[in-house]
Amino acid sequence: MDRQTLRDWVHRYNADGIAGLSDAPRSGRPPVLSEAQMQELKDLVLAGPELAKDGVVRWRCLDLRSVIEARYEVVVHERTVGKLLRGMGLTRLQPRPYHPKKDAAAQEAFKKTSPPA
Repeated sequence: MDRQTLRDWVHRYNADGIAGLSDAPRSGRPPVLSEAQMQELKDLVLAGPELAKDGVVRWRCLDLRSVIEARYEVVVHERTVGKLLRGMGLTRLQPRPYHPKKDAAAQEAFKKTSPPA
């Protein structure tokens, strides 16, 4: 143990007693997005993308990264977007992707004529 560390502990104990020996909470790095921006991003993710406007049929972290950069002028890493989504309680579970120009009637007709497996 370093002498300076022991000296610091003694001074903290003399000033505040046993409570002075526990570490004080640290602030840490401030979040990149405010609470309002996080809520807006969560609403955007839950609403899903529009193919005509966003150019994608489902959100990926890479796509959301570009949306965050365009809307909030904040550059974050793709992995940071995943951490933000997990922090908001969202998971990576997604519905099965579908083609935007699918023909539901043709699919039903195909199912009815297919031989049983």
